[in-house]
Amino acid sequence: MRAPSSDQIVAGDTLLAVEQVSLRFGGVRALTDVTFDIRKGEIRAIIGPNGAGKTSMLNCINGFYHPTEGRITFKGVTRPKMRPYEAARGGVARTFQNVALFKGMTTLDNIMTGRSLKMRRGFFWQMLRHGPAMREEVEHRKAVEDIIDFLQIQHIRKTPVGKLPYGLQKRVELGRALAMEPELLLLDEPMAGMNIEEKEDMSRFILDVNNEFGTTIALIEHDIGVVMDLSDRVVVLEYGRKIADGTPAEVKSDQAVIDAYLGVAH
Repeated sequence: MRAPSSDQIVAGDTLLAVEQVSLRFGGVRALTDVTFDIRKGEIRAIIGPNGAGKTSMLNCINGFYHPTEGRITFKGVTRPKMRPYEAARGGVARTFQNVALFKGMTTLDNIMTGRSLKMRRGFFWQMLRHGPAMREEVEHRKAVEDIIDFLQIQHIRKTPVGKLPYGLQKRVELGRALAMEPELLLLDEPMAGMNIEEKEDMSRFILDVNNEFGTTIALIEHDIGVVMDLSDRVVVLEYGRKIADGTPAEVKSDQAVIDAYLGVAH
């Protein structure tokens, strides 16, 4: 697996900026005047109670929703009406709260779908499986096999994902996102429903993706211990508004965050 192109943005520079973003659905405000940034090379956590607007924010970042007000700038370019496929082409990949895989397809074939935007040959040539299309498929399959090795799922490469336990399905979904070679990887509750061992494995893979490939990561996660261990910086939302932003230590000791989300026990 190759490290994604940096487009002349170096580690520590702002990769994505969210500026005074608001999102409304009729009379319902999902987000109100939210501002924060994501720096290249960091792991950026977005936390808050249920209904805080976390997933709505990810949906705005990858173009599934369009902000009612404000703007989102990625790699220095503001795209007010960016669609999800445009975000994917531009270097943004994501996973979802609920596993969104093709359950009848194998692990290998599911991860191969993450390479589709990188394939230059048209559908006709791919159907023929001949000449340039065959050479291209071999190239992309090699990239997918590298991801399978990286995620240590060689033993399930030919298994239909519908037959896999939940923790492995989440790992396959991560693999599909990595197959896009993203510069920004959005993880929506990557450890939801996992046991302790599965969380430890996923935490290790997230750190390895960040450290070995330099992939910038923004994640939503309810396990505060995981958030504090993995993240470089944390932004906290409550009822669609930002109430805190800083390092894990700063956020953990912020009284507004304790009152709204962490509670006395933390």
